[in-house]
Amino acid sequence: MFQPSRMIALALPLGFAAVLSAAATTALAHTEATPVQATTALSGPDANTRITEPYARLVARDAWFWAWPMVNVYNRRLANTKAPEQGLVGGVLPMSPFNRVTMLSDYIKPEQRAIACPNQDVVYGAGYMALDVSPVVIQVPDFGERFWVYQFSDLRTDSIAGLGAMYGTKPGFYLVVGPNWQGEVPKGIAQVIRARSDAAFIGPRVFQDDTPQDRQAVQEVIQGINVYPLAEYDGTLKRRDWRKLPIFPKRADGTGETRWVRPEVFFDQLPLVLDLAPPLAGEEARYAQVLAVIAAAQKDPALKQAMIDEAEKADRELVDPLLQFRNWGIALPHHWTTITNGARFGTDYFTRTAVAKSNILVNAPNETRYFYQDLDAAGMRLNGANTYRVTFAKGQVPPVKGFWSLTAYDAAHFFVPNPLNRYSLGTKNKDLKINADGSLTFYVQAESPGADKESNWLPVPKAADFSLFLRAYWPEEEITQGRWTPPAVDKSVIASNN
Repeated sequence: MFQPSRMIALALPLGFAAVLSAAATTALAHTEATPVQATTALSGPDANTRITEPYARLVARDAWFWAWPMVNVYNRRLANTKAPEQGLVGGVLPMSPFNRVTMLSDYIKPEQRAIACPNQDVVYGAGYMALDVSPVVIQVPDFGERFWVYQFSDLRTDSIAGLGAMYGTKPGFYLVVGPNWQGEVPKGIAQVIRARSDAAFIGPRVFQDDTPQDRQAVQEVIQGINVYPLAEYDGTLKRRDWRKLPIFPKRADGTGETRWVRPEVFFDQLPLVLDLAPPLAGEEARYAQVLAVIAAAQKDPALKQAMIDEAEKADRELVDPLLQFRNWGIALPHHWTTITNGARFGTDYFTRTAVAKSNILVNAPNETRYFYQDLDAAGMRLNGANTYRVTFAKGQVPPVKGFWSLTAYDAAHFFVPNPLNRYSLGTKNKDLKINADGSLTFYVQAESPGADKESNWLPVPKAADFSLFLRAYWPEEEITQGRWTPPAVDKSVIASNN
């Protein structure tokens, strides 16, 4: 079986896919499949088998789809290797070297384009781990009654371990080690978390009310969030004021998400990615098949170009349509959709890739349930030329122990600036007005519904398609058991002057 060298390409320009280093390219070009005994069942073609172009295209198309999320996370991870220290790209995006975390100090800013479907309910953090370099210590401060969760996932975007309010996680120090680590656990470590691979992502999320008072109060809490190599552990809580971070140069972003997966380097990177993400049960043959074809393509430029061409087609035809929520998910009343296996995708390649394309790095379903919407109650595409109302009946706001919110995004799943600098409504908003019958109505439209209703106004892009996204953090059983679903998005008056 073809075994790629375990190397990481460091030449990735921030926000773009990397080309392999010369050493990695050489290793890929000259590595041969290991011969097997004649009596051994082969996983994939023999190294000396001539691979036809149609077969290579078939394998390339399939691999592009199922491995797209892993290569996506891999390239985000590579981008962080360029960080000289913890800081913010363009003042908006957290970035840090391996085995560190960088926290924001407020809601994520609307101009960022590195990750689709961000929320403005939490203070985010992000960091990537290389556990083959060092075990990592994760600090959990005392969050008191404030909701919090640390997303902790692998290259597959599957959850590794649960750390958060819903787990009853205690303040303290948590040690994360790779699958083969055999070292000594120092005193004071509350728990050892053994990851399935040496590559991992951590993303703290800490709830914050949309008030000046809570923006200040949250600072004391998040200063205790930290991640660092085991060698730096001394049993004392290391604090940092995340408002004081260096600013790295801003990259040139477009209207959509930064393109993290590129056909021209996908098949150079894939062996390195698969080396970091060992196969799940039953995936061994899938891995062997694609690696054998890649090995053949390294010796045949025409074959490799055919695979790149097929990846470009697969991106357009298979992956791009998954940006739109209406094209996937479990159907619910009123054209809403949802998923029930977030961060637990396993071999559900379709849902994993759909989520990665549209709103990557989701939480596990007991941590957060997500509800997606592109359509109004009549099944028509949501568009800012119209006005809409979303009304929660009395006692029917999302049942949660954490928080909930309804967020509006443009067609690319990002925020569009508006006069209120408001992109979501929910638990964080303390001035929502309740109707006389006890119901709660949100006015989803481009123009203000009037001063008396402005507290309940969710601005959307003018005369352009948009999507809605309802989050329920730490959902109650009514949600997890499917007994609660969101209300219809009702079209009201068409704005004739837009």
